[in-house]
Amino acid sequence: MKNITLLATVHAETCNGCGICPRVCPTLAVTMVDHKAVVDETRCFACSNCEQICDSRAITMEKLPTARQVSVAVDDLPREQVDQLCRKAGFHPSQIVCYCTATRAEEVAAAIFKGAQSPEEISLRTGLRGGCSVECLQPALRLLEAAGISPTPVKGGWQWYGRTPTVQEIPEAVKAKYRNRGFYFDEDVKLFESVVQSDRR
Repeated sequence: MKNITLLATVHAETCNGCGICPRVCPTLAVTMVDHKAVVDETRCFACSNCEQICDSRAITMEKLPTARQVSVAVDDLPREQVDQLCRKAGFHPSQIVCYCTATRAEEVAAAIFKGAQSPEEISLRTGLRGGCSVECLQPALRLLEAAGISPTPVKGGWQWYGRTPTVQEIPEAVKAKYRNRGFYFDEDVKLFESVVQSDRR
């Protein structure tokens, strides 16, 4: 769940129409209209990416009169189905996959079961990537992949990059090369698997 208290606000008189801010928005809340940035209030999760990248300082984060919350329910789905998807992606269901918003793997799985087909749709439903919007892209891509979904990056966007390998996917040749240099890949995999398969919540 993400508690949203701010809104990205564009000051049109200062906006130079460069078009960079839409490229960094994880929820596609920013678009260009008549060479000016426009923010869709219903999609803005106050990550501040647009404010931070704006060279003309045309975007500021303004306090909302009333805070709003973004979350996705998990309890209305079969528990076994949710857990299975999380574990297939290499996550324990209650594992936090976005530290900025405390979003758990089970919430992302629930969003996918409820129709999310891309990281942007997952963000809109769960709040994932509503903070730093950096590390939590990978769990979204892994869970989508585990569900058999292959999303395509937004054209012209900088919102995300390809999925990075996990410790479970390190090739045997790499393991062999570094085994005598203090790396314990197989032991790490066993540890991760014990956590992922744990029944503890």
